[in-house]
Amino acid sequence: MITRRQALMSVAAGALTAGLGARADAALPVVDMEAVVKAAQIDPRRADSTLTPGAKASVLLVEQALAAAGLLSSTYVDGYFGTKTIDAYAAYQRSLGYTGLDASGLPGPTSLKTLGTNRYTVTKLLSPGSRITYRGVQMNTRTQSMLLAAEGLLGRTLTITQGSYNPGGEAASAGTHDGGGVLDIGVDGMTAATRTAVAKQLRVVGFAAWVRNPSQGDWPYHIHAVAISDTDQSPAAQHQVGDYYLGLNGLANRAADDGPAVSPILTWEEYQRSL
Repeated sequence: MITRRQALMSVAAGALTAGLGARADAALPVVDMEAVVKAAQIDPRRADSTLTPGAKASVLLVEQALAAAGLLSSTYVDGYFGTKTIDAYAAYQRSLGYTGLDASGLPGPTSLKTLGTNRYTVTKLLSPGSRITYRGVQMNTRTQSMLLAAEGLLGRTLTITQGSYNPGGEAASAGTHDGGGVLDIGVDGMTAATRTAVAKQLRVVGFAAWVRNPSQGDWPYHIHAVAISDTDQSPAAQHQVGDYYLGLNGLANRAADDGPAVSPILTWEEYQRSL
């Protein structure tokens, strides 16, 4: 039979253990997931080795962990989440059993935390949420929230002509809709000014968005929108976001951005914090 004194001692020991664990976690450096994912989208698209502002310290911790796992040469532990780091992170994801889009090299919350075991803790976690069917197309709940926020700013409901998680759905989309965070918006009946206004408000809430026209490809006028920092993005969508940050149009020709200027460029999470 456990005495009251023994019970109290057990509780005290548990509290001490929990306290030591909390202090140990507090002593570990912190990785900002938002910064890491932003760098993983932008850095591979750069023509040079410029670092993504605010991301270096977190990226270095991730690269050090990848190097410790034997997946990344120390040469590339530099705070720059370029193609070598993408490849190393994809190899780490595969080592966890992930395949396909789940092993694209774009960090997800589970793999990022697992990689950091006893090395770092993770803050500002990102999640695309659950997959849903909404207005007849697939998307995730993060994208749905962003869409509804943009519609609130516009005071109108938008028509979605293609959703996310649609591999092989439209050949002209070049794989951008294979993963999450990507929508095509119909523009029938809209003036040129209205199309631009829609693209702008989509950008305001955290989409990389462009008005596409028939002279650019085998498609009618529409608005193509990619949710920045959606961790379910396909590699093609990741590249479009990186190009958007770099002032480009998200097309294969990598021409100058032809969309409405929005400054600063915000993710959905940054937009919410700005309100």
